[in-house]
Amino acid sequence: MIVFGCDHGGVELKNFLLDRLRSKGLDVYDHGTHGKDSVDYPDYARSVCRSVVAGDADRGVLVCTSGIGMSIIANKFPGVRAALVQDLDGARSSREHNDANVLVLSGAKTDPLLAQQIIEVWLTTPFAGGRHQRRVDKITQTERDLGIRLAPETKKE
Repeated sequence: MIVFGCDHGGVELKNFLLDRLRSKGLDVYDHGTHGKDSVDYPDYARSVCRSVVAGDADRGVLVCTSGIGMSIIANKFPGVRAALVQDLDGARSSREHNDANVLVLSGAKTDPLLAQQIIEVWLTTPFAGGRHQRRVDKITQTERDLGIRLAPETKKE
């Protein structure tokens, strides 16, 4: 399963991509947002990243106006390797070299047809392993060394 999340600046691109992936029969889930009213992107990034880290989803896709905010919050989650991608080479290398499990796109700067190509490359490119596995392992070890753990979800009052 591929989980999606966006803020108000990414809703149009997210909806376009969801339609394209669903038409290909892919299993996708939409964590929102669903409208153009202003929302806080960390809320949607949290939902997507928790699904990826918990193993409920194979990969995640986040979209906000620039992609920067979503990238920042997503990479706070241990086990998430989020990549802000702007072209096909970035899509390929983020998977092949970094085993990225969350794709981040800019809703304002990414043409929908390019975004469709980016996600297709990103979903079909395998992780190369080898010397790249050693580097990904060092990311994981750094998370452990820093004592970074996924905190349990707390209820809002």
